[in-house]
Amino acid sequence: MKFALLYDKIKESAVAILPVSAIILIISLSIGVDTDDILHFAIGVVLLILGLAIFQIGAFASMVSIAEDIGIYITKRKKLGLFILIAFLVGFMITIAEPALWVLGDQFKAVIPQNVLIFTVAIGVGFFVILALFRILFQVPLRALFIGSYGVLFIIAIAVSMSSPDFIPIAFDSGGVTTGPMAVPFIMALGFGISHARGDRASELDAFGLIGIASIGPILSVLILGLFYQPSAPMVDTSSTLLDYFLSNLIQMAIAILPFILFFVVFQLVAFKLSKNRVIKIFVAFFYTYIGLVLFLTGANGGLVNIGGYIGAYFAENLVMFLIPIGMVFGFMVVSAEPSVVALNHQVEEVSAGAISRKLMMIALSSGVALAIGFALLRVVTGISIWWIILPGYVIALSLTFVSPPIFSYIAFDSGGAVSGAMTSAFLMPLALGASSAIEGLNPLTDAFGLVALVALAPLITIQILGIIAKRKTAHRVVVSVEDEIIDLKGARS
Repeated sequence: MKFALLYDKIKESAVAILPVSAIILIISLSIGVDTDDILHFAIGVVLLILGLAIFQIGAFASMVSIAEDIGIYITKRKKLGLFILIAFLVGFMITIAEPALWVLGDQFKAVIPQNVLIFTVAIGVGFFVILALFRILFQVPLRALFIGSYGVLFIIAIAVSMSSPDFIPIAFDSGGVTTGPMAVPFIMALGFGISHARGDRASELDAFGLIGIASIGPILSVLILGLFYQPSAPMVDTSSTLLDYFLSNLIQMAIAILPFILFFVVFQLVAFKLSKNRVIKIFVAFFYTYIGLVLFLTGANGGLVNIGGYIGAYFAENLVMFLIPIGMVFGFMVVSAEPSVVALNHQVEEVSAGAISRKLMMIALSSGVALAIGFALLRVVTGISIWWIILPGYVIALSLTFVSPPIFSYIAFDSGGAVSGAMTSAFLMPLALGASSAIEGLNPLTDAFGLVALVALAPLITIQILGIIAKRKTAHRVVVSVEDEIIDLKGARS
């Protein structure tokens, strides 16, 4: 690893993580958080920064570097069975290695066994990655696919809510965390490979929307799981130490990464035939990815969970009127610390040729997440059902696809999964759980869970509104070729 590259990534990670960490530290000191928790938080922040930096170096050099080649290979072979098998395996394995899912699994382990939840989610992603890649292969309109998929999803959700209503927030949360820093760059790169192999002019735009489609699968699979589980009230784990999490992550992330390494080995033997030096570099990159994941997850779980729960409980008990605004500030700032957002914003700016800048994306994402946290904590304070927010929210998001430029709609649905990652699960979820446990008469299972789902929903609305504003105000055209049509911000249709 080049030290200059490592330094740059550490600097980039620090810029993303330190602002929100500083606010958390100031609030923690002012409300009297235990010294041990503050010390663990400080160590956790260092691990987050270092882990995020190393992870990004490794993931882009290993996962992303081979994803496009896999997409080209399975498309050119023109064997439907092979296409389906590889698409499923890719979706399944990339999900098992997703750090945000392991963080959420740790939060949900009192409700659903961690491995059961992770494998259920991975199966759902695998099937919907097949659907997402089929859309590229057969050029199915993305809007129709979204409307049809969410229509089926809500019909099933209503049916499940009659027998297992407590599973509704859990299911929607699962969809939010699935597409994080592992899945976002890999699935998009895989989509690029398939689009390029197809050989038409729609390749660049076709890579968008894949993340949004893949996020639907785990919601459906966890809803079905709800028919077999009767959840109990969750408890935030405050007993595990940084060392406990480190040792646990060493084993769990090795299990998560190993199948993907074996997958690469098989492709190397039958298809890639890469040079020995290239293979060695990819294996080294896999090692960096592994170390980065271990450090990042240790910092997230060991440093943020306890302090998030304490802050939430304190404000709920003593300063409940400030709980929502404080949460919104955290929501606005925590987005920049999500590794999947960094990956998505970079690829959006690159593919849109700078028309949608990283700065503009970050403002839209941060504003949306701040509003989402406000609504989530409003639910904690009032106990209102998640249905009153989630159903009209998705109706609005799907309706906006008819008036927002297509590229903004595609990016919006992709962004929903990207913003709800490990930082959201490790800090904002314990914040809500801590608050709900401190308010008498509330059930954390129904009133706190659902936060990740609302975070994932917010960008679907805010980014599409951004697209409508851009379409009305811009004097120049953002041109994207789709099926021999020119889509611009003044008169776009999908």
